[in-house]
Amino acid sequence: MLRFEVSLEDLLRSRFALSPALDLCLLLRSLIGQGQPLPRAWTTRLLPAFERLRRETELDAALALQAPHGGPNFVAPPPRGLNQTWADDLAMIRATPLEAARHEFATTATGPSAHDPRVRAVLDSPDAVSRIAEAMDQAWQELLAADWPQLRAICERDVVHRVGVIGEHGWATTIESLHPGIAWHTGGIEIDFFRGGTVRLAGDGLLLIPSVFVGHIAAHLEDPWPRTLVYRARGTAALRGGQETASRPDALTALVGRARARLLVALDAPASTSHLARSLAMTPGAVGDHLAILRGAGLLVRARSGRSVLYRRTPLGEALVAGSG
Repeated sequence: MLRFEVSLEDLLRSRFALSPALDLCLLLRSLIGQGQPLPRAWTTRLLPAFERLRRETELDAALALQAPHGGPNFVAPPPRGLNQTWADDLAMIRATPLEAARHEFATTATGPSAHDPRVRAVLDSPDAVSRIAEAMDQAWQELLAADWPQLRAICERDVVHRVGVIGEHGWATTIESLHPGIAWHTGGIEIDFFRGGTVRLAGDGLLLIPSVFVGHIAAHLEDPWPRTLVYRARGTAALRGGQETASRPDALTALVGRARARLLVALDAPASTSHLARSLAMTPGAVGDHLAILRGAGLLVRARSGRSVLYRRTPLGEALVAGSG
């Protein structure tokens, strides 16, 4: 079992962040069969470009550093906050000193692919960092960049939801909601399916990162990362092209229409018009029009939260969605 000892000061310093680089690494692991299986439609769409990148770029050198339960820090640097972008990550990757990168090569590049002469030539070269950074950037541009606005919106909605849970129910409930195997017990966070003993946060807080590609939960326990939990974001059904909504009975769609049914189902947590538009790949204008109709029908209410206006289902809306499941 892994246990994080958590003090009041740790709770005050705990925070959320997004990590484009980490999700890219998780996607690459899935494409080589080491991570969470991807939806078939995603695999079919991405594999041709992925295989071409392996032939035409130095991507195999980056893949040689990946492992099912870990990888090099320099291709997934610790994120600084919720505004982290791929450009931020790429700049940090390119700034990695060669000596630090080679130290990581020695500890992570241990699988059979690391002995491939083409891969070894990259890892042993004086410009290994820049070559791997370029390969990662090309992988980002061709495999993830087009989908990232939608996937980022899913993660942002998750953070809005978790912050709301903290305000209403506290940290213990929020932490336990991340995964059924996580429990808050006598001042600590216990994860029953991890090994690692006891880890003290020592006043530095816990970093929480929602991800669309993580299997269930992952943890970072060693520097340079802060102590971190990576968890599956709510609403990742959008990753599967709306299959969850499409699988619901026709009654809800027949009653309110397909687009409005999608919005009702997606509002399992409060969300703004812009977040819904990005996560469902709809235009903000169309989302706004549908939300107005659903609100007029008594299925939604809205409330201001900071600079955003968030929509949530009314009890009638909840009953309608639950009755269609």
